Amino acid sequence: LVDELSNWYVRRGRERYWGSGMTADKKAAFMTLYTVLETLTRLCAPFVPFIAEEMYRNLVTAIQPDAPESVHLCDFPLCDAAKVDADLEKSMEAVLNVVTLGRACRNESGIKNRQPLQTMYVQGVEGLDAEYLEIVARELNLKKVVFTADARAYMDFKIKPQLKTLGPRYGRQLPKIKAHLAAADGAEVVRILESGKAYTFELDGGMIELGREDLLIETVRREGYIGETDGSVSVVLDTALTDELIEEGYMRELVSKVQVMRKEAGFEVTDHIALSVGGTEVVANILRKYGSEICAEVLCDALREGQPQGAEYTREWDINGQTVILGVARMKV
Repeated sequence: LVDELSNWYVRRGRERYWGSGMTADKKAAFMTLYTVLETLTRLCAPFVPFIAEEMYRNLVTAIQPDAPESVHLCDFPLCDAAKVDADLEKSMEAVLNVVTLGRACRNESGIKNRQPLQTMYVQGVEGLDAEYLEIVARELNLKKVVFTADARAYMDFKIKPQLKTLGPRYGRQLPKIKAHLAAADGAEVVRILESGKAYTFELDGGMIELGREDLLIETVRREGYIGETDGSVSVVLDTALTDELIEEGYMRELVSKVQVMRKEAGFEVTDHIALSVGGTEVVANILRKYGSEICAEVLCDALREGQPQGAEYTREWDINGQTVILGVARMKV
């Protein structure tokens, strides 16, 4: 619960917390988080009494003078089954699984999450509404998520014999079995096994029958694609980068570096800034094309192209091979 709260719910809701004004959505986000944290203090009080007490005093007694003085004087929380949404939990579990596999694909490919990609193909997940697909796309920085009946069309498989199970059964035939599997269509072998059948073929006048436990299956990168599988769920990333995607990657890197500088400079998250950007012609083109988006992301009210002047904090960066000097300053209210 704590891990998903911190690394999923809170992180995914940052834009809701940072929005200007106390909108209904912002209030709902804060109230949901407050309710979860307040309940969590009572849940964990018997196990980590001092941490729970500190949390309770910060969260509750600081703003509710009539509340019990200590968390250990509160009632232990009870489950309210009426608030359990099984469909929501199932859908979000599927989202988390797909996102985890997508991250593994990005790690394997060496493509940073800040670099947008065009498409991810998903097999084995059904019934996700558009709002959940949007979460997957935003989390993995994708243009679109596409369901497919057969993700193997974008993957290759290397099949090897499992010596522990096949050795006692086939002995001297193992080298020939290994050679057959190396030459076989890996995707077809996987398809047969996933249908619940055994993979069979003729060898030396007899039939060889292999089950899933008899084989070692390794997913192999196909040019331009990379895939991962967990049980019945498979995802495949299209790793081809167009000029437009590369430009967006530069833009995301610039935003990330400015956010780092805001923190290093000691700015508040709500502070609006002036931003100066000095660099190559490539960087200048990115600013002209994506300047408004960059400003919206980093709360910039004044964007200037050229060497920083009058900045409170400057720093030189290497962004995808381009040398960039950034300067930030707080805007006066």
